[in-house]
Amino acid sequence: MSNSNSTEMKRVGSLRSVFRLMWAHPGLLAGSIIVSVYMVISVAVFVSGLFGGRITPYNPIELLVGPPRSPPSWSHLFGTDTLGRDLFSEVISAMPTDMGVSVAVVAVAVAAGLFIGSFAAYVGGIFDEALMRVTDVFFALPVLVLAIVIAVILGPGIRNMMIVLMIVWWPTYARLARGETLKIASQSFIEAARMSGIGTLRIIFRHVYHNVIFIILVYATLDVGTIVLVYAGLSYLGLAVTPPHVDWGQMVDLYQDDLISSPWLPLFPSLMIVISVIGFSLLGDGLRDALEVK
Repeated sequence: MSNSNSTEMKRVGSLRSVFRLMWAHPGLLAGSIIVSVYMVISVAVFVSGLFGGRITPYNPIELLVGPPRSPPSWSHLFGTDTLGRDLFSEVISAMPTDMGVSVAVVAVAVAAGLFIGSFAAYVGGIFDEALMRVTDVFFALPVLVLAIVIAVILGPGIRNMMIVLMIVWWPTYARLARGETLKIASQSFIEAARMSGIGTLRIIFRHVYHNVIFIILVYATLDVGTIVLVYAGLSYLGLAVTPPHVDWGQMVDLYQDDLISSPWLPLFPSLMIVISVIGFSLLGDGLRDALEVK
């Protein structure tokens, strides 16, 4: 009984520490709220879709649920589009795609870049030199231009866009992980682990990752917002989703000609992009400040 009470007290103490940390960094708190809302809605929409249900007030692809080009109202919070579809339902239904692609791309890029960069820096030699030459090629070209070229080769589609962004994004994390690994590779605890006979991979996973992962996570949090923006740009160019799927970039492209006559049509998808980018930026900056304080 005493052990369970002690564990519960530790959990309460940890939660209090988290809340104190967020309260001390308003940006971290605001970013956490925005990101949490986006993620919860994305998961809810995705899960409900798996079971054939929906959490949106209307079917996002159903026509004439209201008068075409109807302005925002209580019946249609974001108004209706040119085909009478509920814009709020469309925007919310697109959230799992934009959030899912962005988080998945960053997760894969972090995993690949962290391992390759750390391993190259720790081992050194030809492998490290080859990695640097490969990353130089990627950094020599603008990311968006390189992504567009690869996307044109692979063709449109969500899966292809994820592959494209993963291909062009991992070198950033590889170089970041390499730089951080070089800083700690000569530290005494690494030398002690090496002298004790621990293998290279075990040292990397147990000691190098432990000291590198927090910096990588802060950068990755900031990067999710960047991926949202880049993916929206590719979708705006018609290189991402294909009907009947929708996402915010595609909606901005579809409704941009209605900016004067029906400004709510391109406005709300654009706001969703902007708010998500701001949320991840605030969260990443807040995490960075909090870690610096500690």
